[in-house]
Amino acid sequence: MNRLLFSTIAILMLCTNIFGQDNKGTIRGKITTSEKKQADNVNVTIQGTNIGTITDESGNYELKVPAGTYTLIISQVGAKQENITVGVQSGKVSAVPTITLNISNRDLQEVTIASGRINKFTRKSSPFVSKLPLTNLENPQVYTSISKELLKDQQINNLDDALKNAAGVTKSMEATSRAGSGGTYYVLRGFVTQAKLRNGVAGNITTVIDAANVEAVEVIKGPSATLFGNANTSYGGLINRVTKKPFKSFGGELSYYGGSYAANRFNVDVNTPLDTAKKILFRMNAAYNNQNTFQDNGFRKSLLIAPSLSYQVNDKLSFLFDAEFSNVQSAGSQYIYIYGKGAISTFGVNRADQVPVNYKSSFSSNDLVKTGRNANFFGQMNYDISEAWKSQTNLSVTTSYSGGAAPYFYLMPGAAVRGITDVTSAIRTDGKTYNDSMYLERMVWRPQGTDQNTEIQQNFTGDFHIGQMRNRLTVGLDYLHTNTNITFTRFSNNDFYNAAGATTAAKGAKYSDLFDFVSISNPGADYYRFNNDKVDSAFQNRPAAASLLTRANTYTYSAYAADVLNITRNLLVLVSLRADRFENKGILNNSTNITSQGYHQTALSPKFGAVYQVIPEQVSLFANYQTGFTNKTGTDYEGKAYKPEHASQYEGGVKFDLLQGTLSGNVSYYNIKVSDIVRTYDPEPTLTIQNGTQDSKGVEAEVVASPVAGLNIMAGYGYNKSQYVNTSADLNGLRPVYAGPEQTANLWASYRITRGTVKGLGFGAGGTYAGETFAVNTKARGQFILPSYTLLNAAIFYDHARFRIGLKGNNLTNKKYWVGNGTMNPQALSEIIGNITFRF
Repeated sequence: MNRLLFSTIAILMLCTNIFGQDNKGTIRGKITTSEKKQADNVNVTIQGTNIGTITDESGNYELKVPAGTYTLIISQVGAKQENITVGVQSGKVSAVPTITLNISNRDLQEVTIASGRINKFTRKSSPFVSKLPLTNLENPQVYTSISKELLKDQQINNLDDALKNAAGVTKSMEATSRAGSGGTYYVLRGFVTQAKLRNGVAGNITTVIDAANVEAVEVIKGPSATLFGNANTSYGGLINRVTKKPFKSFGGELSYYGGSYAANRFNVDVNTPLDTAKKILFRMNAAYNNQNTFQDNGFRKSLLIAPSLSYQVNDKLSFLFDAEFSNVQSAGSQYIYIYGKGAISTFGVNRADQVPVNYKSSFSSNDLVKTGRNANFFGQMNYDISEAWKSQTNLSVTTSYSGGAAPYFYLMPGAAVRGITDVTSAIRTDGKTYNDSMYLERMVWRPQGTDQNTEIQQNFTGDFHIGQMRNRLTVGLDYLHTNTNITFTRFSNNDFYNAAGATTAAKGAKYSDLFDFVSISNPGADYYRFNNDKVDSAFQNRPAAASLLTRANTYTYSAYAADVLNITRNLLVLVSLRADRFENKGILNNSTNITSQGYHQTALSPKFGAVYQVIPEQVSLFANYQTGFTNKTGTDYEGKAYKPEHASQYEGGVKFDLLQGTLSGNVSYYNIKVSDIVRTYDPEPTLTIQNGTQDSKGVEAEVVASPVAGLNIMAGYGYNKSQYVNTSADLNGLRPVYAGPEQTANLWASYRITRGTVKGLGFGAGGTYAGETFAVNTKARGQFILPSYTLLNAAIFYDHARFRIGLKGNNLTNKKYWVGNGTMNPQALSEIIGNITFRF
């Protein structure tokens, strides 16, 4: 199928290349408001023709027309029409000076609300996806953009909810607030990833990411190490959040949200120039959030402060400085692992919805609080070297801290508990015996420490012609330093296993982190014992277990280049390569002051792509070859040092932007192969060999449309088939538990009345679907299934230029469902959230 797909695309490109030469040139420019802010959704047409477009979210536009002289008409309701004469030469770009419309930001927003038939859920380009000035139709890589308009439409305040709008993406594990790796885990194309990028550079936040300062969210699909390295990406892709920037006028918003589970949230967004010349601009976004969970215990309190300062030194040089300070305190999140020994049949059930547990029972308390803090700083310098060349320098310093108790659980069959011990006095105090069918092992440890990432990135971007062929080139250098120092304080239950009545096999065993066993159907008074006082006592009085130390001191030095060449007006070819030098300085033993396990690796990551615009600026066929890698430490059964693990993707499909931009989307087929996986060496199970393989292939489709005035739709579908190919006899041919569901779907439709006395009144409805996933999937043990689920959501709102009132309902059918990565984690039941926003 791969060969047929790529052969078809290649033949189409070759045939059309023969006849594809023309005498067209390009008109390119930018439009701003009277306050010098980018003006999006402005009409740009050629007088006397049906050729036209609208500006993108950055105010940019581009038209391709035959050589000649034309009159550009720039129009928008409420603004004076501008007519500009432009001369176009064959194969060249005519750069139109920036045009300023006589309309304010607020008036433009009001016009946008009233006009209705704008495909506001789509973004036609991104400066981050390819680090080149490419439109989506010119880019051979697939990505999803979740726009600020969609975030506002759905009253979204965190990235977990935002990413429900991306085709093929599901959440697999909640944020743990643990330094270094505590952010939410998502599944993308069969692989786990996290939202670690911010404006294209490292910007990790280890708690639930607040969306108060988020302008858009980008899901860039497939292995993407060529431009972004491997530290913040996965083989399935990466997640990049685009943040709000200062603009040249005073304005902002004040918002309040309240509703189910005692939810209270306050947002503030204030922007102002700091000098009369409006060269120094400041914007502050802040949010306070406090909400309980759907269970009897559990809460999350968070505070985000995100200032941003820009300085336009002159027409060529500008600076941008950002910071993010977040503090999150939380309790009650359930991470329930499945007991790792014996067949699943010993449970008597094999699905999460068959486990006889009260869905609203947390089995924890509100005083087992964990804390996660982040302090992130960013700097950017942009310099226009010439009309053709630009320089951008980025600095990112991110620091995360974690502390407090971190509970987690194991679901155990009663037989397994009874096989360990029959005593009733070592942990339990109510005199009951272990006769119930299932138990929770309540576990707890204390991860405390910091994780810091420092990234320096330099990009040079050129946009020039080689003969009559347009050439876009970026060349970059990247330095990334990671320093992790986290201690997991633990206790053991050696005394528990030595108690009278313990089985001979269990005597003398150490079982770290175990607080107690509690029946899931008949917990009794023990239910309330898992609290801060009792946990403190356990850490003080039970034997100490060996603390886990997560310490890393790594350096990555990278160089990369990406080039896109227009062979013809319609045919584009991309060639890209990255070289990474990875240095792990090893682990420092504080007691001996000796560093060990250091190693060095070098990896190359090529990327190739081709795009043929069957209908210019409307329909594109594309194909790509993308790669990724993961550094590995250790040696194989022969004593040879491991090399990096590699992944490669072949992908092809179609992108479209039809009916004057009111119907856009993509359909693609991808095939990802992972090689050089470290696996058990079959002749000697205590040794390893590096020849494992894994496949992940599938189809994705996405549509963003505005079929009639006021109606906006975003829909997506994903199918993924993942399997181990050459790992172990117990896993070969099976789907990895971390690969998520085979099928996913998402839909959101929003209608806003555009005329009459109630214009601005709107309604939205939609939902998400995810198929079955596995918490356990092996030949020896069997399967433990997390059932499929469908969630329905709806909203009603009234949107005015000066204010907005909204009401949103999530999970309206009160569906019980679970997500997990080897776990079964119950998710929120139905909730209603109201919102009022004032604009100034």
